[in-house]
Amino acid sequence: MDPVIIVGAGPVGLTLALALARQEVPSVVLDEGPGKDEPRLARTVVLREDTAALLARLTGMPIAEAGAHWAGWRSMRRKQVMRAFHFDPAPGAGTDDADADFGFGSADQPSGEPAEAAGPSPLHIAQHLLTGALRAALAREPLAKVAVDSRLDAVEQEASGVTAHTRGANGTYWRGSYLVGCDGPRSTVRKLQDIRFPGRTAVERHAVAALRAELPWPGQALLHRMPPWRTSGPSGGEVTARPLPDGVWRLDWLLPPGKDLVTPELLVARVRETLAGWTGGASPSYELLDTGVHTVHHRLARRWRVGRVFLAGDAAHCLGALGTQGLDEGLRDADNLAWKLALAWHHGPKEALLDSYQTERRAVVAARLRAADQALPILRGGKGLRAYVPGTARGHDALLSDGHLGRGALGAPGSYAPSPLTPRHLEAEVPVDTPPGAPVIDVRVTAEDGSFVRLRDRLGRGALLVVLIAPGTGVWERKHWVTAGVMPRLAAAVQALPHPAELLVAESYPGAAAHTVLLVRPDGHLVTALGGVRPADLYSAAEAALGGPVADRATAATEAGAAAGSR
Repeated sequence: MDPVIIVGAGPVGLTLALALARQEVPSVVLDEGPGKDEPRLARTVVLREDTAALLARLTGMPIAEAGAHWAGWRSMRRKQVMRAFHFDPAPGAGTDDADADFGFGSADQPSGEPAEAAGPSPLHIAQHLLTGALRAALAREPLAKVAVDSRLDAVEQEASGVTAHTRGANGTYWRGSYLVGCDGPRSTVRKLQDIRFPGRTAVERHAVAALRAELPWPGQALLHRMPPWRTSGPSGGEVTARPLPDGVWRLDWLLPPGKDLVTPELLVARVRETLAGWTGGASPSYELLDTGVHTVHHRLARRWRVGRVFLAGDAAHCLGALGTQGLDEGLRDADNLAWKLALAWHHGPKEALLDSYQTERRAVVAARLRAADQALPILRGGKGLRAYVPGTARGHDALLSDGHLGRGALGAPGSYAPSPLTPRHLEAEVPVDTPPGAPVIDVRVTAEDGSFVRLRDRLGRGALLVVLIAPGTGVWERKHWVTAGVMPRLAAAVQALPHPAELLVAESYPGAAAHTVLLVRPDGHLVTALGGVRPADLYSAAEAALGGPVADRATAATEAGAAAGSR
C-alpha cells in the first residue's frame, strides 16, 4: 500500500511521520525548505507535560536533552501585585492576606518565598532545536522519508488514494494512501481543498527578545501583568519571561492594539526598563541575541477532512492568546490522527473512525478558542467587569495563569466526550477520577513481561491498553499472580478483542476500586472503566472505540457533531 504523504516539515508534520512509523506505516514528508531550520532563539515553543512525553517517546530521549528547560512559574508578592495588577482587596481583608503570595503559584505561600505551580511545569525550548531532534529521530526510521525542496502545487484524490505534485528542482508526482496538510496557517493543502479558514486577525501582538542576563529568578518563568514602571496604554506593558539553557531568557511584551512599528530603539528601551524594574536599580548587563514580533491570530478551519485529505496543526487552527499554545494542539492533532490512519492503512478504512478525528479535535480546539475569546474582554479590556464586581481580580489573574500553566479551559488537555467513539449502555461501567474521553493518569503498571513501566510509555503503538487495578500485585513476581484470581478470564477476554490489545496491571488508579478494568485508546484517552471482568462489555467498548458497530451510532454522531459545532 502507498505511504501517507505529509505536507510540511514543522514539528507537527515530523511528529506525525514518527508516530506513523512507530505503528509500521510508511510516510513521505514534503519539505519545501532545505531540510534544516534557521536558529532563532526568539522563536521558541512551550510544551505541556503530555506533549513533552509524546515527543520523548517518539524521539527516544527526554526532550530536555535537546536544549529545553523545565520552568516553574514564579509568584510575585501580593503587595507588589496589588500595585501592578490594580488589585483591590475585598472589604475587611487583613494584612496577612495582603502579604500572601499571588500569581502562578499558591496564594497561601509565605510572603517573599517562591511559589511553585501545582503539577508539572511546562517545557520551554527553541523551535529549531525541537525540529532538529525530530529530524534526527526520523532519519533513523526506514519507514519515513523527507523530500526537501519539494513545494506542493497540486493534489488529486480518488477512491484508491491520493496523487500530489511538487514543483521546483525536485518537482515530481507522489502517490499516497492519504495526505495530511501540516503546512502552517497559509496551508496550500487547505487552499487546494477549498476549505474556509474564518477567524480573527491580530488578536494579540508581542514584541520578543532573546537575551543572556542574570535575573533574580533563575530557572523560573515569570508573568508580570502590569509592571508599576510601565502603566501607560491598554496593555499596561505586560511582560513574560521564560528561561532557556545557558543563561538565556525569552522576554515577551504585550503590545497595544494596532500596527505600530516596533523599532530597535523601542525594543532596547523595553529591555532596559524591564531589567531595571526587576532588579530594583540600574539595568544590569545583558547580551541581546535575537528579536522579533509575534502576532497571534485566532482561526479555525471549517473542515479537517476531505476524503483522503486531512489538516493538522496551524493548517487547521491558529490560537495563542492568553498563554494558550498552538503547537500543543497541533501535536495532539498528530497523536489523535496517527493511530486512526494506521488502523485504516493496515486493515482498511472505517469511515466513522476517520471522521472522528475532525469531530474530536475540532471540538477541543473550538472550545479553547471560545474560552480565550470570552476571557479577552475581561483580561485585556481595562476596567470591564473589574469596575463592577468586587474581589474579581484574583479570579481573573488565575484565569490568565491557566493558559500559561496548562490547566483549566485555556490550557488543560482536552477531553473527547462526547465522541462518536464513545461506547453506549455498558452495564458494568463505573466512575473513576478520569472521565471517559479524558487523558489517563500516568500511573506505574506491570507489563506482560513482568517489568515495571509507566502507563504513558505503552501509548502510541497502535494497540488498545487494558489495565486491571489489582492492589498488592506490585510486591509479588508476575508468575505468582498471572494465573490467579480474575487474570485468566481477563487475559482470555483481551485475546478475543477485535483489535490487538496489551494487558497491563496497576496497583492503583485514582478513584478506581480493586478489580476495575480500564480500556485506554492508543493515544492515551480513556474509553471506559468497568467494574470487574465483563468480556461482553469490554468487547463492545473496544468495538466502539475503533469506529465499529454501536447500537446508538447515529445518536452518538449527532451528539458529537453538535458539540463540535461551528464557531
